[in-house]
Parts: sequence; C-alpha cells; structure tokens
Amino acid sequence: MENNFLFDSEGLSEEALKRKHKLENDPSCRTDHMKYMDDQEQIKSDILEKVMAEFDSYDYSAYTVLDVSRALQKNTIGVEEFKALLSPAAEPFLEQMAEKARIETRKHFGNTVYLFTPLYIANYCENYCVYCGFNCYNHIRRMKLSMEQIEHEMKVIADSGMEEILILTGESKIMSDVKYIGEACKLARKYFRMVGVEIYPVNVEDYKYLHECGVDYVTVFQETYDNVKYETLHLAGHKRVWPYRFEAQERALMGGMRGIAGSALLGLSDFRKDALATGLHMYYLQRKYPHAEISLSCPRLRPIVNNDKINHMDVGERQLCQVLCAYRLFLPFAGITVSSRETKSFRDGIVKIAATKISAGVSTGIGDHESKYTGKENTEEGDEQFEIADTRSFDTMYKDMSAEGLQPVLNDYLYV
Repeated sequence: MENNFLFDSEGLSEEALKRKHKLENDPSCRTDHMKYMDDQEQIKSDILEKVMAEFDSYDYSAYTVLDVSRALQKNTIGVEEFKALLSPAAEPFLEQMAEKARIETRKHFGNTVYLFTPLYIANYCENYCVYCGFNCYNHIRRMKLSMEQIEHEMKVIADSGMEEILILTGESKIMSDVKYIGEACKLARKYFRMVGVEIYPVNVEDYKYLHECGVDYVTVFQETYDNVKYETLHLAGHKRVWPYRFEAQERALMGGMRGIAGSALLGLSDFRKDALATGLHMYYLQRKYPHAEISLSCPRLRPIVNNDKINHMDVGERQLCQVLCAYRLFLPFAGITVSSRETKSFRDGIVKIAATKISAGVSTGIGDHESKYTGKENTEEGDEQFEIADTRSFDTMYKDMSAEGLQPVLNDYLYV
C-alpha cells in the first residue's frame, strides 16, 4: 500500500525507493520546510520570532565562570542567567546547580513524583524523519488498534493502578485521523483521571474537539529548533513544516487545553542551543497564557531501526543533568518529565533534584501491554518506536520511589 508516503510492512515499491533516494540526495525535490501546507492553520503570534532571535544570537562560549557564579547567587533567574547556566562554563558548578534546583523543586512540588504511562494506539506514519523508528520508509510491522483493542489495553493498564495515560500515534492523518484519536480519548476518560495526547500537530478546532473528548494536555516535541538542521532530518510529510510544528502548543492552548508540554530531542543538533530554545518557548507561552500548566521534557536519542544513519551529537548524563537543573532554576513552577529513554539510576537520581514526573510500565510498541504486564502472549503487535532503557513496571516504580523517600502521586487534579 502506498499513499502520501504511507507504506505497509511488506516493503517498498520500486517507485517508492526511487523517491526515497531523491529525497535523501536531491534537496531540490523537497517542499519548502518553512511554507505552510494548505490544510495547516497559521496563527498570529510573536513567540516564534522571540525564541529564534535568542537562539540565533546565543554564543554559549562567551559565558565565563564569573557569569555562572553571579547567576547562581540570584534568587530569580532571567534569560541571561539561563544562558549562562546552559553554557560549558557551568559544568564545574553542576553540584551547586543541582542543590539549588533541589531546593527549588521541593519548594514548589514538595516531596512528590508524578507517575504516568504512555499508550501507543497506532504506528502508521506519513513522514520521512531519518531518526525515527516509525518513519514511512522503515520496514516494520505496522498496526492500528481497533476501539475494542484500545479499551482492552486501557483495562490492563488501569488494573495495574495507573490513573494517568498519554495516548500516542504515528503521524498519519490517513490511518489515525482526529476522530479516531478522539474516540480513543473518550474511552480513556472511562478508565483514567488524566488524559494526554502526543500526536501530530493539528489546528485549533481539532484541539478543541479533542479537549471536548476528554484530553487535558498536549505534548509536542519540536525535535530541533535549528530550522536548517530540521530540514535535513525531516525530508517529507506534514511534519516537514517547521513553523507549524513550533506553534502546536499555542494552538492547543487556544483550543482550550489545560496544559502543554514540549522539548527538543537532544542530540539531533547543538543541545545547548536546543535546550535554550525549549526553555524560552515554554517561558514565553507561560507569560502569554498564565493560566496554563507548562511542562518540559528532556528526551535524548535512543536506538531505532536504521539508527546507524543518524549523525547525532552525543549528550552525556552530566550534560543532561545540567540542562534539567537550568530548566528548574529558570522555570521553577514548570513540570519536568524524564522518560524511560533514561536509565533507572539516572531517573532515580534526577527525581530528587529537578524532575517531577516519570513514566512507568512503558511500552513503545502497539498492542503489547497485556503481554508485558501479564506475560500472556499476543501475536498481534506492532513494532516499537525506539528502545527504552528503564523497563520497570508501575508497581516496581511505585515501590522504588517510595523507598527513595519520595511520595508517588497518581493524580492531582479533580473535575467538579
């Protein structure tokens, strides 16, 4: 099957392979990644311009240990201090940053850590993103769950004790349209107190519809804020349009969502500049929409199909810790999520310092929660988007967090 860059698991046609080769080797055959497609809504907002002005002018090598020391002495961290804390000059101050971040986290979030789990309901994708396991040219098992299968997966997850779910799909409007996602969210509301989505960006009216279906918050990863690098990584599909993706969180808030989350995928480009843009993106959204709940994530590249083709820039754990501490000091009220891409030891440590939310009982495959949660075999499963590092179950995670002296929280919001 071939339709708008959508292929099945039986492989690619000769025509599709030729097109793939052209996209990889002839940039002139690609569409303009800064130009909106006909079905993509444009909103009037100055946030993109503000963020990119700071991104383009950021020279982190210009900051000194004196700049970092002065930043750490301040009670309120502004944009310039944030830049200093993300710079290489701040690396020797990591312990001081961590202690200051720990105090700030406890001040606003207490001794709690929030638990949730993701549920992938489809892995069809129309985009050609060279670093993603779901991309339309990868030879993987594609699957889209029926409503009956989705409800079954949700029952298995809910029976484990989980109260928040994040619903994910591959980025295919053909195989996973907004109505399909909305119906899944209605089912989720039956079993969970909090429902989030991490799907392809949509227009304001679509976000409004999903909110009416029970969605509380929206997560969108910009991948990289470097639009030049972005063009070389996203070769085809709706995701190729960089500004439309950038504005997704704001459209979600305009559609009535209570909260939004975002991040760059650290390692695709210069992680310090991407971290700066991530923090500033959330900062300007918070100032414009003060009622919104703002969250940041910190994903790093993980092994996927064809991972050897990615020219990524390594981000070590100390560097990731530096970024998270800088986030916490710059945005003290923001939630910070650390996914199962990271190791058990790193996640156990960072929740004591800066993170407020972690996933548990994670699977990035399709239709495999019963086999992973109960051991019962299921022959109908779709391939995973990427490999995870922390495979702990919800029950194990809950016990581990309690043993660390933290208070696991399953839900902190009530509808009245």
